Amino acid sequence: MAISLSVVLLLAIILVVMMRGGSIKAGPVVVAVLFGFFLASTGVAPSINRFLDSIAQTINSISF
Repeated sequence: MAISLSVVLLLAIILVVMMRGGSIKAGPVVVAVLFGFFLASTGVAPSINRFLDSIAQTINSISF
């Protein structure tokens, strides 16, 4: 839960920065947000969550 919330906040910040910087307009931002919202309600959402969790665990297991 904490990881997914962090990812959502990170992606939201990236979208806002890109929109303010002029590299992406408001229309594509709305499309990206809606795509993510509707993708989360499909059957592929659990697979995406498992994939992102495995990436987070891999990064967490790397010791510097």
